[in-house]
Amino acid sequence: MRCVASSAAPPPPGSGGALGTVIDVTSTAPSHRVVSVSRTIAADPSTIFELLDDPARHPDFDGSGTVLSSRAGSRHLQLGDRFGMDMRMGVPYRMTNTVVEYERDRLIAWAHQGGHRWRYELTPVDGGTEVTESFDWSTAKIPPFIELIGAPKRNAEAMRRSLERLAALLEQPGA
Repeated sequence: MRCVASSAAPPPPGSGGALGTVIDVTSTAPSHRVVSVSRTIAADPSTIFELLDDPARHPDFDGSGTVLSSRAGSRHLQLGDRFGMDMRMGVPYRMTNTVVEYERDRLIAWAHQGGHRWRYELTPVDGGTEVTESFDWSTAKIPPFIELIGAPKRNAEAMRRSLERLAALLEQPGA
């Protein structure tokens, strides 16, 4: 794993930014409150997006262990759509999210009442698609609280596991 200071920085030449490599991109400066993890997955963007924009599939690749189920069943999301999820972090709870960024087969992000965002960006590359998952707390209502509870570090590890699970779902024979 490689840490760099800017979410826009590509992996340096010779760093092994090949299929399956995970790259953590972290910055905690107030104007850069985003942590991201990227992985190349051997699937085309539309196939990957079909999983990302269906809330019923989120538990299948969630690496945090907190996403239990979609409250509305299977459906595909659009910009402005709201969707509810049953969650568990110690105790069960429900979360309603709103799709706040959307470009079919390329980008989807949602936010909930706390204001922070979960974002997936898809970029076609040789051998598949680079998938970048980001936790963006620059839009959170109380960003220092997010940092105080250690969410950026915890979420980076969960996102790495999420991308591993997403790759396993899509790269298995018959997927």
